Amino acid sequence: MRIRCYLLITLLPFTSIMAGAPTETGTMPDPRIQEAIALMNGFAEHTGLTSGQPRRRYLWTDAFAVCNYLGLARTTGKEDYAGLALQLVDQVHHTLGRHRDDERRRGWISGLDEADGERHPTRGGLRIGKALPERGPDEPLDERLEWDRDGQYFHYLTKWMHALDQVSRTTQQPGFNTWARELARSAFDAFTYRPAPHLGPRRMAWKMSIDLTRMLVPSMGQHDPLDGYITALQLSTTAAALAKPAAGPDLEGVTGDYAAMIRQSEWATADPLGLGGLLVDAWRVQQLIQQGAQPDVPLLDRLFEGALIGLQQYARGDELHLPARYRLAFRELGLAIGLHALERLQRVIEQGTPRTTASPRLRAQVQELMQHLPLRDAIETFWRDPANQRSDTWTEHRDINEVMLATSLAPDGFLMLLPPTNKTPID
Repeated sequence: MRIRCYLLITLLPFTSIMAGAPTETGTMPDPRIQEAIALMNGFAEHTGLTSGQPRRRYLWTDAFAVCNYLGLARTTGKEDYAGLALQLVDQVHHTLGRHRDDERRRGWISGLDEADGERHPTRGGLRIGKALPERGPDEPLDERLEWDRDGQYFHYLTKWMHALDQVSRTTQQPGFNTWARELARSAFDAFTYRPAPHLGPRRMAWKMSIDLTRMLVPSMGQHDPLDGYITALQLSTTAAALAKPAAGPDLEGVTGDYAAMIRQSEWATADPLGLGGLLVDAWRVQQLIQQGAQPDVPLLDRLFEGALIGLQQYARGDELHLPARYRLAFRELGLAIGLHALERLQRVIEQGTPRTTASPRLRAQVQELMQHLPLRDAIETFWRDPANQRSDTWTEHRDINEVMLATSLAPDGFLMLLPPTNKTPID
């Protein structure tokens, strides 16, 4: 009953938004959209979102799935997909925001009582959703086993912040953005620390315990501070522009600390998932600037530089020539999604609106990056092949592979930041 009433109330403003949206009524959707719909319908069925199957919630995958459902709602004009997005948000909060069924602790991982936990489901962070319980305080680190153990990842939390913010931007409901900012504040407080007085900017842990009280992996992810900065900037931009006042924490101090952390950072990587993330970040920054954000750090030039170095290195490798059993689809699809973001960014820069004036250097960087666009088509073609989807590396990671393939086929739900004031989105 709680979910049904919650969806009805929250979808009321969404109905008015969708009334002016393009629909496919009376026509067959684009084949790519049809395939994305089939993938997302299957995901809802076999992960227990719309069926009696055991619930299989995993934070990274579910963040992309929420965005996919929002995008499909806009593309098809069918509000049922928006309902699935909201239902998935509810399931994630009531599964990954609470302690595991196989341990002694019960209730919200934040330690809040039931009523306050319902009002603030993200205040204690969200579990990853891994199969194995987290490592105990007295257990030694096993690097291989740690990949399968639960806990909290910062880069998963930022993906969920983005998903919640996309819900607010779609529905014009500030509560989702408030939850995202509460999560941003909690994540910053738990994952960042000062190594010692006067020894430079803050550092970050890569993995924390479920209750955020101890580090499980203390090393810092290469792009985590960058992800934290851009996500905090996005959430603050949304909160300032929503028609209804958004409660919750102010992230100005958080953004400033992340800015200090990234001023001297190097972001070049040959990892396809990381490369895709840099390109998505560049597109997010461009959209936020168009929506009035003023980043404290010059980002686009450095994002393009890191992506270009990495793409040149990745293109020289032989990974895309290997058979499916030696490849990880979701990592490659992360790059494909990033190349979709690059294509949208290049189009906006070429159109040259007042807030998209690009220097000759930026234009040259984008044009050089665009030479790698065929990688996107090669990745999608390979993983759309049913023969390659029968490989162990596909079936063992079925949920994340299918959802990220759907994102690559229909990327706007994830990539497009609808202006919170309900104006025409950037295209």
